[in-house]
Amino acid sequence: MTATQLNEQTTDFFNEHKLYENDEIQQIQLQHRLSLVEAFNLPSGGRILEIGCGQGDTTMAIAHAIGEKGQVIGIDNASRDYGAPFTLGEATDYILKSSLGERITFHLDTDFNDFEVTVPFDVAVFSHCSWYFKDPHELLTFLKRLRGMAKRICFAEWDIQFTEMPQRTHFIAVSILALYSQFVENESNVQNLFDTSQIRKLLEQAGFQIEKQMTVDATFLPDAKWEKGYANSIRTEFVQAAPRMESLLTSYYELMNDPQAEELSLNSFVVTAI
Repeated sequence: MTATQLNEQTTDFFNEHKLYENDEIQQIQLQHRLSLVEAFNLPSGGRILEIGCGQGDTTMAIAHAIGEKGQVIGIDNASRDYGAPFTLGEATDYILKSSLGERITFHLDTDFNDFEVTVPFDVAVFSHCSWYFKDPHELLTFLKRLRGMAKRICFAEWDIQFTEMPQRTHFIAVSILALYSQFVENESNVQNLFDTSQIRKLLEQAGFQIEKQMTVDATFLPDAKWEKGYANSIRTEFVQAAPRMESLLTSYYELMNDPQAEELSLNSFVVTAI
């Protein structure tokens, strides 16, 4: 995708805020985040808490959607020097210098369990960060704490129930990485996989009532290629760490690296709850 293929919503964003004007990767990532935030249906002027804000991709979209009178608080436990090609510190500093800066506060290197809230937020946002959680109990603990912090929650993640065969490559790649994380300690953004039904159940267990669910197209993103590349890079280490799984892993890798297969990223699912 090039700048000429950006939709009107995304073009308007860049014209207004002058962010990442020469970075095509960030532009297409932002296009997807704007679509997610549109599905969230956030209130104008709202006070939003974003969990796992990372480099601020979704944060920018949230700040744009809620307008000048809104406020978004982004929290992440990663340090300022984490991440590539831009560190979290570099990316968030860049965003704060833009016209969106006055609407955003970032709290990096911050443990959510130590984050104190005195006034409830209108909405809490979980955008593509649930796979960082190693197990469902850890995620449920976060959601239960959020129940007391926010009136509503908007949750987005990759949808492993792929609908097009070219998305199989992405599904296999993240499956390999999730299995790898069970055997080898690492800082990959895939520690576990949660499908839509699991997330709905966890939200309900945390005391939320499901409001709506929908699918947002993400097939144009480069994430399938990125995850495939990373999965291939850890193959030898993974087999050495889990020799009894070698036959299964060989099958997975053959399917993932099928030279005849196209590569499309998985879509995102969105679940909102009150």
